[in-house]
Parts: sequence; structure tokens; C-alpha cells
Amino acid sequence: MSRSANRPAELPPPRIHPTAFIEEGVRIGRGSAVWDSVHIRRGAVIGERCIVGEKTYIAYDVVIGDLVKLNAFVYVCAGVTIEDMVMVSAGTVFTNDRFPRAADPALRTPLTSEPTADTLSTVVRQGTTIGANATIGPGIELGAFSMVGMGAVVTRSVLPLQLVFGCPARPAGWVCMCGAPLRPGRGRRVACVTCDRSYAMVSKRPVLPAV
Repeated sequence: MSRSANRPAELPPPRIHPTAFIEEGVRIGRGSAVWDSVHIRRGAVIGERCIVGEKTYIAYDVVIGDLVKLNAFVYVCAGVTIEDMVMVSAGTVFTNDRFPRAADPALRTPLTSEPTADTLSTVVRQGTTIGANATIGPGIELGAFSMVGMGAVVTRSVLPLQLVFGCPARPAGWVCMCGAPLRPGRGRRVACVTCDRSYAMVSKRPVLPAV
């Protein structure tokens, strides 16, 4: 797991609310905070200086990087990896099953909740923002510093720096690493409307600089 270049020399131990339920084998990095009624399943890994908001659920073996903000009522299912500096807003739901059913209709027995061949992995790359009440489909990748609008239903992968919203989510432009929109600049470049960053356009896409 990466560590930020400006990491303080000494970070305090993680703060965990007494009502949070942390199962065995969970690792939580220093400087992180876990708030009330959170449930983190076995084997999950959470990096340094993260915030896990109230009543959030994190499934077993989920990996979360550093400086991640999960707001309240976020559902992170098995098979999800969240890289550094990601913001997941309140009420966001991740999914991982292509063909979900509760029971086998022939045997009339419950189906397993463990991962199967139909369980797909999802990756949220660094710097991404996911708006409130978004739903993230299985087996997709949200590119670095992309932005998902509130209430969006994401069924396809999202490119780096791309803005998507709607149901289903569709491309709606490009955003800067700071989150503001990008507009045409000089030559084959686009520029941020807020900060001084600009990006070269290659194949009609802004090129993300090394970070």
C-alpha cells in the first residue's frame, strides 16, 4: 500500500467508535477514523488517514488505500479495491454479482454469499469522486481522478478524468484533478476553469500527468 509523500512523521493510532464492529484480521492504518455502527468484515485492509463514515459496511478482503473518505451509509461489497485519495459519498452502493439470486429454485436452498465464478471485481483508481446515492455495477474500473455524478448508475468503465452521470451513467465531459471542469485551452490542450493545470488532448482524451 502506498504512503503519501507528505505523511506526518508520527500518526496516531486509528480511532474506532465503540459501536463499530471490526471482525478479526482487519487492518486499519494509523491516523484513520471509523465512526459509529460501521461493520468491517474479516480480512479487509484500510490505509492511513482514512475516514469511514457512520453505518458504512465494508465486506471481507476489500482493500482501501490511504486518504480515502467513505461517507455515511456506504456499502462496499467483496471484490472491490479502492485506491488512494478516493471520495465515496453517502449512500453509494457497490455490486459484484452478474446473476444474483437468493436461492436455487430446483433444490429450494439458499445460494452462497461467498464469491463465485459470477462474482466480478471492481477497481476505483486514485483520486476518483463518487457522488451521493450512486450505484456502481460489477466488473468495472473507475479511472484515476474521474467523477461520478450523484444518483448515477454506472454500468461501464469510466476513463481517467471523465465525468459521468445519469441512469445509466453516460460521459458528460472532463474534470481536472482538482475536480473542476476542463474547457478548451490553447492548441490541443484543455485547461481547468479553477486552477492553473492544463492537459494535452490525445485521441480526444485529456492525458493524466504522472502523480
